[in-house]
Amino acid sequence: MNNNKLKLAHILLIEDNEGDILLTLDAFEECKLGTQVSVARNGREALDFLNRKGAFTDAQRPDLILLDINIPIYNGHEVLEEIKQDRGLRKIPVIMLTTSSNENDIERAYKNHCNSYIQKPLDMDDFMEVILKVEEFWLQLSVLPK
Repeated sequence: MNNNKLKLAHILLIEDNEGDILLTLDAFEECKLGTQVSVARNGREALDFLNRKGAFTDAQRPDLILLDINIPIYNGHEVLEEIKQDRGLRKIPVIMLTTSSNENDIERAYKNHCNSYIQKPLDMDDFMEVILKVEEFWLQLSVLPK
């Protein structure tokens, strides 16, 4: 298990739905580990954040990325492709967190090396439980690269 004395885990949430952003932030606030969550609301903002461009020159590199497919400007698949083609970013685990159950979306996400594909539950309590399980597996059980 990861040691709680280590730095806060930094998560980049790439999501445009304000309700899902608030639910995710609330769920991480309830987590056993301290987490820092940054939010990008579209694909361009996400890539600028990850590449420390524009308003994000001082952005901290995330330990984990939660990526929705249906986001504006560049969709989640396009963002995932950019992340996994970049030598400096590809080791960051990317979890596709989306409402899509489309088999083509699932296939494309794994083809482009997502680390996990999770369908967002529609029920608020179930959504909170999913986020808590993501935190438990990815931030407590798994060892992430530095």
